[in-house]
Amino acid sequence: MNMQINRRRFLAAAGSLTIAVALPGGKARAAVANSRVPLDATKLSTYVSVNADGSAVGWVGKVDMGQGTEIGWAQMVAEELDLPLTRVTIVQGHTNATINMGGASGSTGIWRGGAAMRVAAAEARLALVNMAAEKLSVPADTLEVNDGIVSVKGDVSKKISYAQLIGGKHFVETLEWNKEIGSNLAINGKATPKKPGEYKIVGKTGHRRRDVADKALGRLEYMVDVKVPGMLHGRVIRPPVAGAVPTAVDEASIKSIKGAKVVWDKGFIAVAAPREWEAIKAAKLLNVTWSDVKAPFPGVDNIYDHIRAAPVIQRDVDKEKGNVDDAFAKAAKVFEAQYEWPFQSHANMAPACGIVDVQKDSARIWSATQKPHYCRDGIAMLLGMDPQKVICSSMIGPGSYGRNDSGDVCMDAAVMSRALGKPVRVQGMRHDGTGWDPKAPASVHTSRVALDADNKVTAWYFESKVFSKRDAFNNEGDPAFTLAGQLLGLPLKPTLIFGGPEESYGFPAFRKISNIIPPLLDRASPLRTAHMRDPGGPQVHFAVESFIDELAYSLGVDPLEFRLANVTDARDKAVIQAAADKAGWQKRTSPRKVADGDVLKGQGIAYATRGGTRVAMIAEVEVAKSTGRVWVRKWTVAHDCGQIVNPDLLRLTIEGNVCQSTSRAVHEQVKFDDKAVTSVDWLTYPILDMKDAPETVDIILIDHPEIPPTGAGEAASRPTAAAIANAIFDATGLRMRHAPLLPERIKAGMA
Repeated sequence: MNMQINRRRFLAAAGSLTIAVALPGGKARAAVANSRVPLDATKLSTYVSVNADGSAVGWVGKVDMGQGTEIGWAQMVAEELDLPLTRVTIVQGHTNATINMGGASGSTGIWRGGAAMRVAAAEARLALVNMAAEKLSVPADTLEVNDGIVSVKGDVSKKISYAQLIGGKHFVETLEWNKEIGSNLAINGKATPKKPGEYKIVGKTGHRRRDVADKALGRLEYMVDVKVPGMLHGRVIRPPVAGAVPTAVDEASIKSIKGAKVVWDKGFIAVAAPREWEAIKAAKLLNVTWSDVKAPFPGVDNIYDHIRAAPVIQRDVDKEKGNVDDAFAKAAKVFEAQYEWPFQSHANMAPACGIVDVQKDSARIWSATQKPHYCRDGIAMLLGMDPQKVICSSMIGPGSYGRNDSGDVCMDAAVMSRALGKPVRVQGMRHDGTGWDPKAPASVHTSRVALDADNKVTAWYFESKVFSKRDAFNNEGDPAFTLAGQLLGLPLKPTLIFGGPEESYGFPAFRKISNIIPPLLDRASPLRTAHMRDPGGPQVHFAVESFIDELAYSLGVDPLEFRLANVTDARDKAVIQAAADKAGWQKRTSPRKVADGDVLKGQGIAYATRGGTRVAMIAEVEVAKSTGRVWVRKWTVAHDCGQIVNPDLLRLTIEGNVCQSTSRAVHEQVKFDDKAVTSVDWLTYPILDMKDAPETVDIILIDHPEIPPTGAGEAASRPTAAAIANAIFDATGLRMRHAPLLPERIKAGMA
């Protein structure tokens, strides 16, 4: 039975149907099978099912946030099942259809989630082959599978299909686990996945994403498109001074707006109305008296002085080797530099949206969160409900790479729905999205080396003084991790953590330290921090790779040669050399300052590792002498993430990462005065646009099919800013130690 089905209709039926749905709002690609089994992490049927027509469904407890992970999962499942890719579909993220695999986090979509689905599919194939052996009365090792048909090797007349074996029924196999459920999900069963030499689908080109056409043609149902019968539209009202709470509310001030209602609970204040425009007007008109609080922020111009002077509340030694103190005491020379990184916003292309419908003993959620299972758990905790009575439907949002404002709007909607007894849809305005989303933390980084009489590095000391990168946890699994929960007075649960650099510089001794300072405001802050793409990585490696470059020049050594001489990992050396060869690196020991009229041209290199993935990047920039504007005309990126599942999508992922991290390096900083965030739109918080986008992104993919894939979504974020800053130095002789690399700073520095 072929069906037109959208995500909402699917979810309404998901408790009783197994439906092969690849895309929200898209056309179902397979038939309806019998009922979805109760979810059990130890049951094969939780991960893989076979429809009546022999097509298969992979049930993935993670979510694809727009980079095409879904097709990678489908490739891995199809490969192990020996099915054409067109006959495998993926259902992802829905809490009543998939188990919690940790959501989208830490570039683990393919690395962890895909690895689990690969082994689950291999287990399913083994079970099907064993069933076929029994049906055909032959030993299992005499069978082969092609396109879902199990046959005797050399005798295709003896065959049976997946549809005949199990179509529309469930696997009964129980699996064993060698790790906890979550992002480290891994199966330890009887099946052996294929070896790379046997692959027909994984690692091959031409397997394209399934969502692009629906997005381009306007057929895809986004989070903002969802409508629930009887729902109200909500708007949360934020204080003019961060930290203030309402002390009086004049509800008569919105009496002219038909159906408008106020929800006031402790520090939480919001309005709801039957129509969205009415809710917007009510939010503007509602007369709220706010508590008198001291302005909590030092202002953006004073933030680095504040960081330097702030007390340290936690000191973490991230890595240490050798006797650093002794090396510095005996040093013939010490070389030192300090680097600064601003607060940054997720700046999603639209503010977050979410819907919650709280019933007497159950609740429904529609959310674009990266972690739908945790969204469910947090709202269940708020409502005092069994999480199994709460369903979160995973939707496509306006972009996400970390814990953004999607984690807050659903909790806002839950508070309002509980109070009003109706479904509530909360959508932020632009000033909510950029002004009140969780931020990537500001930081100051100090790097120094001890040198002996022969200018050899004897020790390296690296210290970050930072706000924690996790004031709000990286998921919304507890109301205390959200603005609404904090405004309701729930105890705060910050995690004091930042992390150090990842590279393989083999200096004889080193110490890498993170010093965590208190937040500027401990409750419901517009500058609270949470995970943003590669949390902490861009900040740290801007400092590390800028410093390595400075050190090389100070020693009269070419920056490429210095890196190759000091990294110790062979794969690290390989990506650095590959990028240099492709970009045509020209040896230099001082800035070249190549001039072409008003334009200065330069080339800079940087490298980093992340979770097993290695990336080296070379930026080619043009700097306008008259304005200081920097344009990264060309990128050369060498990338090694182990085994490559889909080369085409990996290239696109890297391209997107390069553009976003270029934007962060060149444009983005949160501005704020002593009371509030002031960068609340695209003029005050500009991002990379078409005129600033690179002309070329040249990517070298280094495939290691013998090594399991590692994360590819974030590693290229790390070297970007340093590569640009190093290229600016090559072009101008100016060292940029403060991000973002703004034109006015460059122009002033050149002057």
